[in-house]
Amino acid sequence: MRRFALQVFCVAISLFMAAPIYLITLAAFSSRESLNEFPLPLVPTDPSTETLSGFLSSTGVIAGGVNSLMVGLNTVVLALLIGLPAGYAVARYAFRGRQPYQLFLLLTRALPIVVLSVPLARIFLTTGLYDTTYAVTLLHTALALPTTVLITAAVFVAVSPEQEEAAQIFGASPVQAFVRIVMPQALPGIAAAAVFTFVMSWNEVLGAAILTLNQRTLPAQVLSTLSFSPLAYRFAGGFALVVPALLFIAIMRKYLLNMWGTTLK
Repeated sequence: MRRFALQVFCVAISLFMAAPIYLITLAAFSSRESLNEFPLPLVPTDPSTETLSGFLSSTGVIAGGVNSLMVGLNTVVLALLIGLPAGYAVARYAFRGRQPYQLFLLLTRALPIVVLSVPLARIFLTTGLYDTTYAVTLLHTALALPTTVLITAAVFVAVSPEQEEAAQIFGASPVQAFVRIVMPQALPGIAAAAVFTFVMSWNEVLGAAILTLNQRTLPAQVLSTLSFSPLAYRFAGGFALVVPALLFIAIMRKYLLNMWGTTLK
C-alpha cells in the first residue's frame, strides 16, 4: 500500500506540473478563433500554426532569440572557465574559510536581481557596454557562478584523488592528470552544470530588461510587449520560452542520474 500510495503521489505531482505546459502548448497551436471560445476546449479542436507563426513573425522575436542563444552560450563558457577551477579547489584543498566561502556563494543568490542590475547598468553606461549582449552575459555569469562552483565541487569530490596521484606517479603532470583522469569522470556533472547555466540564462528576464533596450533577449522582448500584446502572442511566447527547458530535461536526464544517482564511475 505504501508503494502504491507513493506511485499515486508521484503521478499526481507529475500531472500537476505537466498541466500548465499542456495548456500553453494547446493554446500555441490553436487558431485565434479557438482562443476566444469560452470555455476553452481541453482537447485540440482546431489545430493551427497561425498563433505560433504570428509570434515568430513579430518584430524583435527572431533577433531576441538569437541574442538569448548568444548570451546563453557565452555565459556557459565564462561560468565554466571560472567555476571549474574554483569548484576543483573547494573539493580538493582544505583551506581556511572554505565553509564560509561556500556559504558566501549561496548568499550572492539571495540578493534580488534589481540590487545587482541597477548598479551594473550605471557601470555599463559609463564603460559603453550598456545595451549589449556582453553586459547581459556578465550579469548572467555572476548569477550562474555559485551554482557552477557548488555543482562541480560536489562532482569532483566523487572522483578519487588517489587516481590523480597514481597518474602523477607514472609521469603525468597535474594538468594532464586532471584532463585525463578527473575530467572524463566528472563530465556528466560538468555537462549538467553547463545546462543549468544555459537554462538560467535563457529564462532570466529582469536583468536583461534593465541592461538592454535594442539588444534584448527573447524573455526581455516578450516581457516588454506583454502589456499591449494580444492573447495569442502571450500563449505563443510562453510556449517559445518553455521549449528550451523541455529540451534540457529530455537531453540531460542521463547526466542528471549519473550525477545524483549511484552510477558515477
